[in-house]
This record gives sequence, C-alpha cells and structure tokens, in this order.
Amino acid sequence: MKIELIKARQVFDSRGNPTVEAEIKAGNIVEKAIVASGASTGSNEAIELRDKEKAFKGKGVLKAVRNVNEKIFPVLKGMKITDQKKIDEKMIELDATENKGNLGANSIVSVSMAIARAGAKAEKKELFEYLGELTGNKKFCLPIPQMNVLNGGKHAGLENDIQERMIYPLGAKNFSEAMQMSVEIYHELKSLMKKKYGSLAGLIGDEGGFVSPEKNEEEKLELILKAIEEAGYSNEVKIAIDCASSEFFKDGKYFLGNKEFNAGELTDFYSGLAKKFSIVSIEDGMAENDWKGWKELTAKLGKRIQIVGDDLLVTNIKFIQKAINENSCNALLLKVNQIGSVSESINSAKLSFENSWNVVVSHRSGETEDSFIADLVVGLGCGQCKFGAPARSDRNSKYNQLLRIEEFLQEKGKAVYGKK
Repeated sequence: MKIELIKARQVFDSRGNPTVEAEIKAGNIVEKAIVASGASTGSNEAIELRDKEKAFKGKGVLKAVRNVNEKIFPVLKGMKITDQKKIDEKMIELDATENKGNLGANSIVSVSMAIARAGAKAEKKELFEYLGELTGNKKFCLPIPQMNVLNGGKHAGLENDIQERMIYPLGAKNFSEAMQMSVEIYHELKSLMKKKYGSLAGLIGDEGGFVSPEKNEEEKLELILKAIEEAGYSNEVKIAIDCASSEFFKDGKYFLGNKEFNAGELTDFYSGLAKKFSIVSIEDGMAENDWKGWKELTAKLGKRIQIVGDDLLVTNIKFIQKAINENSCNALLLKVNQIGSVSESINSAKLSFENSWNVVVSHRSGETEDSFIADLVVGLGCGQCKFGAPARSDRNSKYNQLLRIEEFLQEKGKAVYGKK
C-alpha cells in the first residue's frame, strides 16, 4: 500500500481553537488524525505553527494545512504506509530545523499519526498492536490513569497555583475498576464542592477538573482525600500532582499562593504535602531551566516518589539523556505533539525504559476527539496515562478506547493492568 493522497484541513480542539487534521489515502484505506494543543507549554517544545493573522485572533492553522498539502504530500507520495520511521524521517529532513519551526510540529505530527493508523489498517492489526510492533514491545498493559479532578494554574485561569491535582487508582484490579473508582470519586468531589462553595463550584477547567476558589493548597488536597474516603476507596487510590512550576517561577524564586520559595524550600514543601496526603507522583516540581532544583528534588524524594519531567524534557531525547546523566527525575511525561512525530515519541520512551524510568503518556489541555494516545500508551506498554477528568468527550474518547482495548485483550487472555 502506497500513499496516494495526503490532505489536511482546519478543524477545532476542545477550547474552540483551530487545529490540524490530516487524512491519508492508500488504496482502499483512508485514515485521519487530529492534533492536540497545549496551554502550559515548555519553551523547548517543537513549534506549533499558527497563522498570526486576524482570523481566530491569530490562532488559525491554514499555513500548517498548506504545508501538509503543498510541501509534505508531494515528498511522501508513493511511499509505503508501513514505513513509519522513513516517513517521519523524511518529514523531519524536509523541515530542516531543530524544533520543526519551518513546517510546524502540528503539520508533521498530524501526518505521522494518520500514517500509523493507515499502517495498522494495512497490516490488519489493532492500532495498539501495530504501535507495539514499531516499538518492539509485546507486553501490552492497560494504564493506571492519573485523573485530573481539581484544575488550577493556566488550565483554570489562576496565578501562582499548582496546575493539576489528580487521583491515582493504584489499587484497582483492572482498568474498568480504575474507571469506576475514579468516576465515583469525581462525582463525590463535585457534591462536596457544591456543599462547601455553592453551585458555581461544579464548573470545570480545560481538562474537566473542578476549579476551587480555595487558596490554601492543603485545603484543596483535604477535599480530594475526603471525596476518596466518602467513595470508599481510601486504600486503593492515591494522589498525584502536576505543579507546572515554570508558571510560578521568576528571578530564581518560586511564588506559590502568597508565599515565596527557593528550590530547597519548595522541595521541603512538596515533601510535607507528600507525607500528609499520600502523594505518589509529582510532575514539573521545578521550573524547566532549574536543573539544580530538579536534582535536589529527585535526590530528596526520588526514591519514594515518582518525579515526572514534562517541560524539563519535552519528550526530547537530548533533554532526557541530560536528565538521566544528572539524575534530575525518574519518569518521562510523553506528549506526541511536544516532539512532533510518532517515531521520535517511541525513541523517547525507549530511552526512558532502558534507563529504568517510568513513562506516562499524556494528553494536552486543548484536546480533540482523536483517541490515538490511548492506543499509544498500551502499545508502548507504559502502564500510566494522564488524560484528564472523566468528563467531556475529548477526554472520555481516550478512556472509552482503553475500555475497548481492555475487552479485546481480555478475550485473548492477555489483559494486564498497570505493569509493563
């Protein structure tokens, strides 16, 4: 099967912003993929190309669409749809920049994901099976979800605030049970928040989590613990946080709430929260350029807590290798659009696994109905995902796909939860 047509169009993400959808045609195979978009983004991420013109307040993606139709398609036409690595390399070569600033990561990754879907169809495999084949992974597992239930920071329009507080159903027996636990806790939290803060407390942020008017961090976490307890899952469910600390870092200091911290003081603050609130994973605890702070955080907490790099690493093997060398964290947050292609995402995961790191496959705050990353997390065998709250179809499309995959693997007697 060879590429006959690649066509892109401008569609919309969960925030109502334009994004790119690519469509691949090869023989009787037609497959599509849509690109997600972040709000709290690392400065070293691959470039998301926007029009910067009057339409959509500069956020249009017609330049990226034209790059797919007029530049990428002519180069890829006639290539075999199962040559994922060669196709991705050809697009990277065509772009010829370190950060995909010429064609735009949104152009490249839309095609890369659609090609993977088409390749799976050509091989008559499920997408997760095909992605596993590309990776060399044969041990598929359903992931433990880090489920955002209380939004903050940029995702909720708040300043100097931890961005995500997540429930982590570590003790579930399978993914279906993890979903039940998480959904019940989510609704319990909504009830508690309405009682405490009034009906407006049921409103949600970009990723479907609730937005608390509470300023005190411990009060917010106390409420989540209470929801977990009221739902009956105190022994099975832990807490994870994404601090997105680059957003409250300025002039070498961290400004969280109404307090000022240096890296050591912030590490002590996190340590106290972790002990008190059963926190098992901390993402972006330090700012993206505070490598010294990351090293200090990992040295103090890394033996008992998962320390996840997002803005620090941007799914890029150059920064992952540096973090490995300097012992800056012990887990990668993997975002496909952050690096810009499926093959590069696979390489980042492989490097992490080879160095005994965990990998958490993540959505973006501006998501779509595309469920590609659900298959990716199973195909890579990561065992952890971060797809947002169990609300809104842009998030639930991923969870529902994972339920389908679990059913498929159960029928084959191969369903495993949370283990690589």
